[in-house]
Amino acid sequence: MTLRFEFAEACVDHAIATLGKQIKLGAPLGLGKPVQLMNAFFQRAVDDPSLELHIYTALSLEKPAPASDLEAELAGPIIARLFGDYEPLRYLEALRAGTLPRNVQVSELYFKAGSMKGVASAQQNYISSNYTHIGRDLCALGVNVLVQMVAARESGEGQSLSLSCNPDVALDVVREMRETRPGSFLCFAQIHDDLPFMEHDAEVPVTMFDGVLQNPDYNRSLFAVPNAAVPLTDYATALHVSSLVVDGGTLQIGIGSLGDAVAHACILRHRHYDAWCSMLQKLTRGDSDCAAEPGVFEQGLYASTEMFVNGMMQLMEAGVIKRQVFDNLMLQQGLNSGAITTAIDETMFRHLRSCGLLPAALDAAAISELRYWGLLPAELELAGESVRIDGELLPNDMDDSATRAALVSATAGTHLRNGRILHGGFFLGPRDFYQKLRDLDAAGQEKICMTSVLRTNQLLQDYPLYCAQRQHARFINTGMIVSLSGAVASDALENGTVISGVGGQYNFVAMAHDLPGARSILCIRSTRGSGKQLKSNIVPFYGHTTIPRHLRDIIVTEYGVADLRGRSDAEVIKRLIAIADSRFQEELVTFAKDNGKLPADYEVPAEARDNTPYRIASTLGRHIADGLLPSYPFGTDLTAEEQALAASLRKIKALSKEPAQFLRQAVRALFHHGDKEAARPYLERIHLVHPDSSKDFIIQQLLLLDLEERGLLKVG
Repeated sequence: MTLRFEFAEACVDHAIATLGKQIKLGAPLGLGKPVQLMNAFFQRAVDDPSLELHIYTALSLEKPAPASDLEAELAGPIIARLFGDYEPLRYLEALRAGTLPRNVQVSELYFKAGSMKGVASAQQNYISSNYTHIGRDLCALGVNVLVQMVAARESGEGQSLSLSCNPDVALDVVREMRETRPGSFLCFAQIHDDLPFMEHDAEVPVTMFDGVLQNPDYNRSLFAVPNAAVPLTDYATALHVSSLVVDGGTLQIGIGSLGDAVAHACILRHRHYDAWCSMLQKLTRGDSDCAAEPGVFEQGLYASTEMFVNGMMQLMEAGVIKRQVFDNLMLQQGLNSGAITTAIDETMFRHLRSCGLLPAALDAAAISELRYWGLLPAELELAGESVRIDGELLPNDMDDSATRAALVSATAGTHLRNGRILHGGFFLGPRDFYQKLRDLDAAGQEKICMTSVLRTNQLLQDYPLYCAQRQHARFINTGMIVSLSGAVASDALENGTVISGVGGQYNFVAMAHDLPGARSILCIRSTRGSGKQLKSNIVPFYGHTTIPRHLRDIIVTEYGVADLRGRSDAEVIKRLIAIADSRFQEELVTFAKDNGKLPADYEVPAEARDNTPYRIASTLGRHIADGLLPSYPFGTDLTAEEQALAASLRKIKALSKEPAQFLRQAVRALFHHGDKEAARPYLERIHLVHPDSSKDFIIQQLLLLDLEERGLLKVG
C-alpha cells in the first residue's frame, strides 16, 4: 500500500521506523532531486548523531555565487530573477563549507563542471561510474531509500505519476531492488505541480512508490539553467560539427554553449543553407573526408540522447529533429530501406504481409499490436470466422482482395502512430524549455519518450532494433584535453582532481564504434587561459584519460575536423596538429619528432598555419551584426544592458589576470575620458556611478572604454 504524506519529516520518520538508523539515500541527478525531502533527511542526521546518512547522487544543482562585490551588483538581481524561491540543498551548502557532520557522507557520481575543485570531501567521496552502470552500482552499494521528484496527473481512473525529468536510473533501480531486497527498500515520490508530466516510459503507477509526499508549500521554483552566451570560437567548432551530421540520421548533443552552438549551426544549415555553406568554406581545415552530404534536413534527424536539452527542443521546432522511429523492427527496417513510408496504404499492407507483421488471419493479439501502430481501423472487430469493418462482414483472410481493399479504404489518409523523434534519459534547461514541455499537446507527447539510460546510452537491450533506429548516428560531446595519441581527458585533471564525471561519454563513444555507420565527435576548445597563462588543449601527453586512444574517432576544434578512426599514430598526430592553435603547433611537431612519431622532414601544411583567434573573428565576426550568429541563439533572460555589462566585465576580469596588459589598458582608459553620462544606465545598474575606491574607479574607466569601443555609447 502506498502511503500519503503531507510533510517531509513524516517520510523520514517512516523510513527510520522501517529500516532503522542506517540510511543510504539515493537521488537522481539534476532536476529530479526532491529538495525538501532530501533536506529533511539531512536535517534529521544533523539533529541526531546516531543516524548514519550516506547520500548517493549526481549533479547537485546550486545557485551561482558571485565572486566579488562588483559581480554581486550585476549578478544579484539576475540570480534572484532567474532562480526565484528555489530552496538550496542543505547538504551541498555544508559540503562546500566543510561542515558536514561526521555521521553524514555525500558521494556524487558527477559534478557540475569545476564546482568541486578544492572541496576535499567531495573529491574523496566521488564515485567514477559510467552512466549505464550507476543503477547497478547504487544497488550494489546497498541504497535502501530512493527519493525522486515527480509530476502528477488526475483522471477518472485516479492519480498517475510521471518520473518526468529523470526516468534515467529510477526505473531500473526500483525494479532491481524490489526483486532482490523486498522489504528492505523504500521509494518515496515528492510531487511538484510545475514539473512537466511526461508520458510513455516515464509514466508510472502510484504503486511504484511506498510513499507519496504532496504539499503545495513545497512547490518552490524549479531549478532552471539559463542559456549561456556562445562565443565565436564555439560557433566555429559547431559549424564544422554540423557538416558531419547526416540527413536521415541520429543526433546526440549536450548542454552548454557548445551544445547550443551545434544546435544553432544545424538550424542555420537547414534554414540559411547558402550562408551556412559560405561560413563553412572559409573555416574548413584539414581532412573532412567524414563530412556528410551537403543539404538541408529533408528527412530530418532522430534524437537518442541521455540529456534532452533546450537545443534539442529548438531543433524540433525548426523541423530538423523530425525523423520518427518505431519500436518494431519490421516497420523500422521497411522505413530504412524505403520499402514503405509512414503512410498507411496498399504498399504498407503488402510489406506487412511479406514480413509477417500482418498475419494471414487476425486474432486478438494481432489486432491489439496493429492498432497500436495505427495499422487497423478502430471499428474493425472479429466476428467468428470473419472480420467486421465498418459494418461489413468480410473473410478473416488478409490475402483476400475484398478484405484488403476494405482495410486500405478504412485507413486511407492515415499514418503510422506511436513513432518517436526523441528518446531521452533526463532533461534540464531554462524556464521556457520547461514551459514548452508543460504545454505539449497529445501529438507532442507522442513524439517524445523519456526513458532509461539503459536504452539511450547503449545497444544491449535490443541490438537489432536500436541499430535500425540509430542509423548514421552522430554522438557529439565535449572534452577538455586531447593528447597526440588521440586519448581524451574530459572529466578530471592529471593530478586526480575531478572536474565533472564520465557520465555517458564513454558509453556513447563505445556505442559509436559498435553501431554501424555511427561516429563519436568530441569537441575540444584548442586553448584555455589567456596571455602568459595561455595553454594548448592539444598536448603531447596527459596523465589522465577518459576516452582511451584505441577508441579515438573524430576530434573537432574551432580550426577544423580531425578524423582519427583507423589512422596510424603519425597520421593522428598530423591531423591533430592541423587543428591546433598555430601558436603551439611547432612545439607539438618538435615533441613528436624528438620521440620518433613524425618524420624528421615533416612540416605543418601551409593551409593550417593560420589557426588564430584573429582569423576566426575576422571570418565570422560580421555574422554577429547580421544576426546569423547571435550571442544567445535561443534567447536569454538577461536584458540588453545586462548582456553588455556581462561581456565587458568578463573582459576586465580576464585582463586582471595579466598585470602588464591590465596596466596598459588602465592607462589607456584613464587618458581616454569616457562619456560617463552616456554610460549612466550601465553604471547605475551596478552602482558604479560614484566609485568608492581607486580600484572601483579604474574598473569604471575600463568599463567606459570597452562599452565605447563596442559601439554601445554615444561619444560625448
